[in-house]
Formats: sequence, structure tokens, C-alpha cells
Amino acid sequence: MNIAVVGTGYVGLVTGTCLAETGNTVVCVDINAEKVQKMKDGVVPIYEPHLDVLFHRNIKAGRLSFTTQLADAVEKASIIFLALPTPPGEDGSADLSYILKVADDLGKIITDYKVIVDKSTVPVGTAEKVQKAIALHAKTDFDVVSNPEFLREGFAVDDFLKPDRVVIGASTEKARKLMEELYKPYVRQGNPIIFMDEKSAELTKYAANAFLATKITFMNEIANLCEKLGADVDMVRMGIGSDERIGKRFLFPGIGYGGSCFPKDVQALAKSASEAQYDFSILSSVMKVNEKQKTVIVPKIKTYFDNNLKGKHFALWGLAFKPDTDDIREAPALYVIKELLEAGATITAHDPEAMDNVKKLLGTKIQYATDPYEALQKADALIIATEWSLFRNPDFDKVSSLLKNKVIFDGRNLYSLDQMKKLNYYYCSIGREVVK
Repeated sequence: MNIAVVGTGYVGLVTGTCLAETGNTVVCVDINAEKVQKMKDGVVPIYEPHLDVLFHRNIKAGRLSFTTQLADAVEKASIIFLALPTPPGEDGSADLSYILKVADDLGKIITDYKVIVDKSTVPVGTAEKVQKAIALHAKTDFDVVSNPEFLREGFAVDDFLKPDRVVIGASTEKARKLMEELYKPYVRQGNPIIFMDEKSAELTKYAANAFLATKITFMNEIANLCEKLGADVDMVRMGIGSDERIGKRFLFPGIGYGGSCFPKDVQALAKSASEAQYDFSILSSVMKVNEKQKTVIVPKIKTYFDNNLKGKHFALWGLAFKPDTDDIREAPALYVIKELLEAGATITAHDPEAMDNVKKLLGTKIQYATDPYEALQKADALIIATEWSLFRNPDFDKVSSLLKNKVIFDGRNLYSLDQMKKLNYYYCSIGREVVK
């Protein structure tokens, strides 16, 4: 098939590349001319494991190309994916201006039947709005389909190529058949393509992310309670995770969730509920708890240093909101950094992929180290904010020799308490005993 993908962020670029990988001819569109030129030159603009291999292979094969011209991309395309930003507004609602602007443009451009696919995460009713925006100018038949993405940053390529399920909201048999043909190569092992109406498909994405955010937040609350009661959250996690009704995933406590999806989607779903005059009180609690959880480790740091951080210097391991990505949107590390700087501390940070993005945001407000050990030099303590594999098994003899004090504040529970006791560290984690 000939396919156009409008937008080359995480979702758009992964979608376009993975569609090309199964033999489709894909043209990706972006208004950023500099970014488009770099992609034409073979530069992958985001960090996502395994994406670079597919990216270069499909460019070389002539199946993947890039342009700034929407008309050129959609001319031969039978399916047009909209993978555009839907940032939260001040009231938490999703901003649809990018999507509706492209929809308006598409109505003026298309001259034969097309399926326009909402790939972005959008509120219920967006497909109708896109339909109306295109119909204002279109002089040909078209269908608008909702096909939400379920891509985890760090695993996005595998998630696209081997999806748990494909959700498609479509009203016509013609659109359903075209989408089924497109996705068949990805579900050969029997995972379902689930067809439904557009509104249900739109809500499915928000419901999935809101549920996962709630699961994470619930476990963080249990961790905080464990600290009060003297229980061990790791034991509780294993005890409940073995129940197949609950499952083992998304039960690891920490310093809150971040990224491009969970915060935005929970806010948007809460806003949609409010507009429907429904009090979605669970989501209100999830947002409130997660906001507090992002900096839950800061009071512990202040207490250790007698509530005086002026002149203290900290090593920070991890800046991305999660490992295996360079995405720093709503990253808990940024909230920790803000509070420490306001308290008069200084910071040297290391992250395998996210430092350039933080430099663009914070500049010289903090220092940056080329490797984890460089960040430790003359630091009064180590703070861990992202659970990169690189940090899981460090040379503790080297760590001890570089730190001023054998003190670790671990926001991701990377190390065992027994290990820290044997090494004589002061070790403060989440939902567990403090090792002194």
C-alpha cells in the first residue's frame, strides 16, 4: 500500500518506519524543514531502541521517504495517518488544533477516496470533528478511522511489529477491510484486531493509560504506607503480583510516572469526564498523588542533611522519565532538580540518552557528566531518578571512592537492602527500611 504519515514524533516516526518494514511505501510529512532534511540524510531524530536499523533499511530500499509537502505525501496514499501532537491546555483538555488544521488542509487536497486515521491520542468525539473539517472542502468520498497507538517508549518498535491487539474504530465496511489488510502482517500469531465504533476506540486508549497510571499510583501509595508501618513494599508487591487478577506489571514503586502519555491522557480523560458532568474522583486522586510522589524523595534528603542543602552537591543518575528513551516530558527528575536548586544545592547529572534534551531546557543550571562515575566526584550523595540498566550493577568500590559520603537516595529501588547493609551505605529508597 501507499501510506502517508503526518507528523514525525515518537508515534509518527515509529508508525511510518514499521509500516514500511512490511513492504508498504510510506511518505512521512513534517513542517520542520530542518528535521526533514536530517531524516533524509539518515539521521534518526529520536532515541528508540532498534528504530535506527529499520529506519536506515527502509530508506535504502526506497520504501520510506520524507517531505514537508502534505500534498505530495497524500497524492498516492490510500491511507493517511495523523500522528500529531495533542498537548494539554491549561484546563487539561487536549489541544486538537494541529489535527484539525491538517484535516482542513486534507479536505482541499484529496481528489479520490482516502482513509484518514487518527493515530494520535484524542478525546472522544475527535473523529467526528475531523470528519466535519475535511468535509467542509472535500469533493470526494473519504472515511475517518480511530486507530489509537499503544506504543511504550523504549519498546515501541516491538509493540508495533508484535501488538497485543490492534484497536480500530470505523463506521464503514470499506474502511474496515482496508485497515484489516494493512494490519494483517502484524497479527499473524493470532492477536486480535478489534473493530468497534470510533468513540469507543478513542476512549479505549484513555481508559488503558488511566488504568495503568492508577495501578502505578496505587502501588506508590502502598509504598508510602509501608514506610509508616515498617513493612517492605517489595514483599507486598510480590505477594499481590502473583495474583493473576492483579498481575506483576506496573507494581514497582518509585517517584511517580511521567512521559508524554500518562500525565496528558489522565488529565484529558478527567477533563472529558468533567465536560460530561461526571465526577471521576479516582482520576483526581491519581493526579494529586502522582504530583506529590515526584518529589517524595526530597524531604528525605533534606532530613538527612538537617534541612540545610545550601552548598551541598548531589550526583543525579537518570533524567529521562523512564529508561530506554531520551524523553524528559514530565520526568520526575526535573521536579527533584527544581526543588534541590531552590534549596541551594548544586547537581551533576548523567543520563545515557536524555542529557541533550535537559541541556536545552535547563542550560547551565546543572552540570552534566559523560559517565555515571564522573557525576559522583565530590558529591555529598547520589540520587537515582531513572532505572537505566547501566545503574543496576555499578562498581561500588569506585562509587565509594568518589562520593564524599556513602549515601544513596534511590527513587527506583535498584539495590537490595542486604547489599547496602554489607557495603555500609546510608541507603534510602521507596517503601522500604532505611539502611543506616
